[in-house]
Amino acid sequence: MFDIIKLKYFQGNQFIPDIPNAPMRSQFRGFPILKQCGDVDESVCPTGALKANPLSIDMGKCTLCGACKCQSVQFSNYYKLSSTDRNKLVITENMTPEEFEKAAITARKEIRRVFSKSLKLRQVSAAGCNGCEMELNACSNCNFDMGRFGIDFVASPRHADGIVITGPISENMAYALEDCYKSTPDPKIVILAGACAISGGVFQNSSKLNREFLEKYPIDLYIPGCPVHPLTFINGVLDFITKK
Repeated sequence: MFDIIKLKYFQGNQFIPDIPNAPMRSQFRGFPILKQCGDVDESVCPTGALKANPLSIDMGKCTLCGACKCQSVQFSNYYKLSSTDRNKLVITENMTPEEFEKAAITARKEIRRVFSKSLKLRQVSAAGCNGCEMELNACSNCNFDMGRFGIDFVASPRHADGIVITGPISENMAYALEDCYKSTPDPKIVILAGACAISGGVFQNSSKLNREFLEKYPIDLYIPGCPVHPLTFINGVLDFITKK
């Protein structure tokens, strides 16, 4: 018993106590800061997220690779990037992180009433590279511990309140994804996590994709990243289910 107390004393708390205000390392590429200071070469962007005229970055397509970084395009370490509106993921010149966060997630009374205390999610890897999948696994570890907010991943869609989709949705996963959606009881939500899920990412022009699911069913939350950082995911979901 003494050894356990001693270990606790030296290690301190393993979890991040304040998830909404957790610090992020300076090297992290997050919200882009755009200010036209010269020519911008949009051809350097591998996914077509960058547009030069007018200057903008589509975070739904952006892989945060940093290839476009120049005097006009810089990246902050601001990690709250989620939105309930796909169009609001397009960041324009002189937009601030605070302006984006204020408008990005629309409060829905029915979501807060049903899911704010407990949210069980089934994660579907629809041909992902396993990057986002590993980050979502990290959301439940002792550091991020999203379970303390009542948010958990479950093994069966029949036990879930919604699904989290990662990956660009290949032909081989299209049927399984739709089957998972139909097996999830109503009311339910759908979350797209990562650039691949939102736009196809670097695979968007592949002939082996089948993204008809996104046209047939409503999407409730878009969480950008490549891969999605646990703080981005947890804060996005928390804002979505608790915002008034």
